[in-house]
Amino acid sequence: MTIYQVILLFLLWACLPNFSSTEMLFRRSSEPQTKVVRARTAGRDGKVLHRQKRGWMWNQFFLLEEYTGSDYQYVGKLHSDQDKGDGSLKYILSGDGAGTLFIIDEKTGDIHATRRIDREEKAFYTLRAQAINRRTLRPVEPESEFVIKIHDINDNEPTFPEEIYTASVPEMSVVGTSVVQVTATDADDPSYGNSARVIYSILQGQPYFSVEPETGIIRTALPNMNRENREQYQVVIQAKDMGGQMGGLSGTTTVNITLTDVNDNPPRFSQNTIHLRIPESSPIGTAIGSVKATDADTGKNAEIEYRIIDGDGTDMFDIITQKDTQEGILTVRKPLDYESRRLYTLKIEAENTHVDPRFYYLGPFKDSTIVKISVEDVDEPPVFSRSSYLFEVHEDIEVGTIIGTVMARDPDSVSSPISTTNN
Repeated sequence: MTIYQVILLFLLWACLPNFSSTEMLFRRSSEPQTKVVRARTAGRDGKVLHRQKRGWMWNQFFLLEEYTGSDYQYVGKLHSDQDKGDGSLKYILSGDGAGTLFIIDEKTGDIHATRRIDREEKAFYTLRAQAINRRTLRPVEPESEFVIKIHDINDNEPTFPEEIYTASVPEMSVVGTSVVQVTATDADDPSYGNSARVIYSILQGQPYFSVEPETGIIRTALPNMNRENREQYQVVIQAKDMGGQMGGLSGTTTVNITLTDVNDNPPRFSQNTIHLRIPESSPIGTAIGSVKATDADTGKNAEIEYRIIDGDGTDMFDIITQKDTQEGILTVRKPLDYESRRLYTLKIEAENTHVDPRFYYLGPFKDSTIVKISVEDVDEPPVFSRSSYLFEVHEDIEVGTIIGTVMARDPDSVSSPISTTNN
């Protein structure tokens, strides 16, 4: 056999698996220059801490939260290359939950969890491992620290901080106007899978409103939403984890949205002509009556100013705006005389005092009506032609002699007989 053949046979032998010993699987971890070692034992897979150059190799163990099996949940395996399998070594576990939550088989190094673990209570546990010689009680490996990290499962639904939100948006807002943002939180691990990735959708409130799936911002979805037609809306928003996919958990909240008023309605008189009456004897400043225009808006958007803009009695009457009732009060400006004029006609205008330029196209934001004022006759006393008379008479004048004449007239249109008396 040549030297070349000997070398070839040696290489073939070296490449064959050694079935008499534990099969060791190596892979690179995220840390440079560090190897993670797992031992495949009969009937069970597990992670292994392996001694290299008489030192522990360690890495994170991973454990699934909320385990529901009847047996203890297997975590992983500690192992030293000093272990000959004769039971001479003893594995010791200490640290977070050692001996209670986590137990170790001191002969094999197998670690188990004794109960269900909730990642939201504690996300990882830091423990220390040591291998000692049973006979001498001396460590065969230096104590080494390792971590058991709890893998998240989707066991928490998204929750909103408020069961009911209240919000408002001006009526007539353009489509896409932001109303309010609602945010749900999910206690699952945001760095692992989609368990905490929340997507928002609207369950109730369409087609008036929409919600942005990623942000939870609620926006208007219809143009020209009119408060005078409908003021209150109830919107139900759902937050669903797993990116909104089937099987995700969900939570809901209710948003009560009110449309606030804008000045999109002009004042309107209900009558084209209004009739009022006033006695001719009414003094200056007397209130004749009122006119009122109605406005479907509220607050300052419904405030109205009244004025006389035309007519044959503009110099005879005034109008005052009553702020608390939004009425126009007509008053007498000059003395009235039934015999001189019996009917006046006024043109009254009502105009909003706060006009929104955005809604000029809905205007004009004013209206007018005709007011006819009838002056009523009053029975007035006769009026003498003079305020005083002076007559001269002789002392011996006979009884019944006419010494002078006084004259009085009745100002009413229909004269009544006038009689005189001496006082």
